[in-house]
Amino acid sequence: MFGFSHWELLIILGIALLLFGRRLPEVGRSLGKGIIEFKKGLKGVEEELNQTSSSTSHARYNDGRPQFEAPTATSDARRVGRNDPVEAEPNEAPKA
Repeated sequence: MFGFSHWELLIILGIALLLFGRRLPEVGRSLGKGIIEFKKGLKGVEEELNQTSSSTSHARYNDGRPQFEAPTATSDARRVGRNDPVEAEPNEAPKA
């Protein structure tokens, strides 16, 4: 790794820890707070998108009219009930 041995990297890491050791908890804390705020922001955007998409879908499919409109009767149609007499045509005699 860039021509450094493991011992040289360990010494450089130790010196960096001595120089920046006091600031590491602050950096970790601020990094954690930043991640939490980022997640809250994403959650807010997600909720906003869900509300927008659900209101759009309801507006698209529910505009006050029924989803299925029943067929309407035409002028020559008439209602037939169970007790109404059925007009039957005369039966033909079976052909032998």
